[in-house]
Amino acid sequence: MSDLPNCPKCDSAYAYEDGSMLICPECAHEWNPQDAGAEEDGLIVKDSNGNLLADGDTVTVIKDLKVKGASNPLKVGTRVKNIRLVEGDHNIDCKIDGFGAMKLKSEFVKKA
Repeated sequence: MSDLPNCPKCDSAYAYEDGSMLICPECAHEWNPQDAGAEEDGLIVKDSNGNLLADGDTVTVIKDLKVKGASNPLKVGTRVKNIRLVEGDHNIDCKIDGFGAMKLKSEFVKKA
């Protein structure tokens, strides 16, 4: 059998090589076996400038964002403290003064 590792996402044993990358045919996850230690926590989130974000960071909103159910938008320059990273489309959980708990997309913030 093959000496290739199982997929880190779905643990499938059917991973195959494509150049220097490994690909899982079941979940379509691609990874580089040389970067095995870099994805230990599995969640890599970058801001709009490409900086890595971590739990507890402070970020700044870079664009006016409409908030469902609120009369005012979230303004440019709003600082959000103590963020928490989560899986999904909106990958930042936070609490914003005047708005309460909400989820943000990392592409609309920059690290402060």
